[in-house]
Amino acid sequence: MISKWLNEEIQEHARKVMAETGQKSSSIGGYALKIRVEKLIHLLQSVMYPTIYYEEKLTDTFHEATVSRLFQETAMLLYEIAKDILPNWEDEEVHPDECESRAECITRSFMESLPDIARMLDKDITSAYDGDPAARSREEVMLAYPAFETITIYRLAHRLFELGMPLLPRMMTEYAHSRTGIDIHPGAQIGEYFFIDHGTGVVIGETCRIGRHVKLYQGVTLGAKSFDLDENGHPVKGGKRHPDVEDRVVIYAGATILGGDVVIGKGSIIGGSVWLTNSVPPYSIIYNTAKTISVSQKQ
Repeated sequence: MISKWLNEEIQEHARKVMAETGQKSSSIGGYALKIRVEKLIHLLQSVMYPTIYYEEKLTDTFHEATVSRLFQETAMLLYEIAKDILPNWEDEEVHPDECESRAECITRSFMESLPDIARMLDKDITSAYDGDPAARSREEVMLAYPAFETITIYRLAHRLFELGMPLLPRMMTEYAHSRTGIDIHPGAQIGEYFFIDHGTGVVIGETCRIGRHVKLYQGVTLGAKSFDLDENGHPVKGGKRHPDVEDRVVIYAGATILGGDVVIGKGSIIGGSVWLTNSVPPYSIIYNTAKTISVSQKQ
């Protein structure tokens, strides 16, 4: 019975599915875009940290040659992805003839910026190692801390975001989000020596500006308070929606800070589970007032 159904009816159902989804999904980014983006991320990680991410053992003799080959492979894949995305991105008006030159420009500028990104990440590793007494070495931070993986992908995606590459930066950070539970929009601006301890549940919105030497704990939200709506009731795109966090701020677990006009002054400490929708001056300590906790013995 199943064979008859497969032979006689399945093609009609397949056509219906294609009619609903085929054109919508195939017009952006070419074939297997998600798979290619994941491959790009892995290649970038291998270029940056080959002894951690590259799948084969490296020897001194072939180390430089291997990294050079990975660099070339990464650049070519990024170029191909950019060339596929740019003509079909609905928010862009890029003539097909311009796509190749723009994809090349983005690829070259991005790949040439990798040394600067590596220097930023080295400072993030330092911040994690210096800021966490449980970290026994810098290598442990790189190998075992989910925040380091997320921040690495964020800093790479942020550079592509700065270069005006649509869609790809967001796919990269959402890949990191799916792996670590840490959600950083590629448009956020984050300074040097950034550290997220534990990390699960952290959310950092697109228009956040975060200074240097900032430390967040798990479950922190730097989000939007509300959205302006257009005449059709849809959220208005753009605008400053998320808070600013100045230098040397510590925000403890579960704190929620909302609003584009909110500024957390430098040197401040925000306690766990605090809810903030207004700015605080520099060197503030913000915490919830204690509530009575009842303790009784088991019968």
